Order: sequence, then C-alpha cells, then structure tokens
Amino acid sequence: MGPEVQSFVVDGPLPDRNAGEEEIERRVKQLEAIPSPVTTEEAHALAGCFGPDDCYGVAWSLVHLIETTSGPLPSVSRPGPDTNEWQQTLWSRWGT
Repeated sequence: MGPEVQSFVVDGPLPDRNAGEEEIERRVKQLEAIPSPVTTEEAHALAGCFGPDDCYGVAWSLVHLIETTSGPLPSVSRPGPDTNEWQQTLWSRWGT
C-alpha cells in the first residue's frame, strides 16, 4: 500500500460537515495526493474511510478514486439497518 493511502487511512474516516474548513481541506489534499489507479488492497482500505455524511462532496471523490482500482472492486458486506449512507452506496455499487 502506498504511503499516501496509508496516511489517509491512518487519519480515519472523513469528517462530517461540522468540521472546520482547515480539517476538510487537509483531507482533500490527502485524497488528491493519492495516485490512481489504486490497487485492490488500497481500494479496500479506502472503502473504510467514509464519514457520516458527504463532507461537502469529498466522499464522492473518494468513491471515484476507489473506482479507479486496477483490480476487482472491494467486496462489501451487506450493510445493516444502522449503517450510514456511504456503506449503503458501496453496497449498491459493488456488493451485488
């Protein structure tokens, strides 16, 4: 796994809309630093980095980066009733 992906994953899920502008911009820059296409391993790790909302569209950028994988898309388990919309999105796009 590349160092850019490792750094992004270590910082955890994307913040929600209530995060400060500096925090959101920092995560955007981290995301933009990740070279594409990503590996299947990287895509799987990145799939765990969604926060509770779309983070002003940053979550969609994460979805699109994951979709650049040069291998198969990560397997996503069927989400439970209490999962957030991003786990639902991943399931509907890749889990079937």
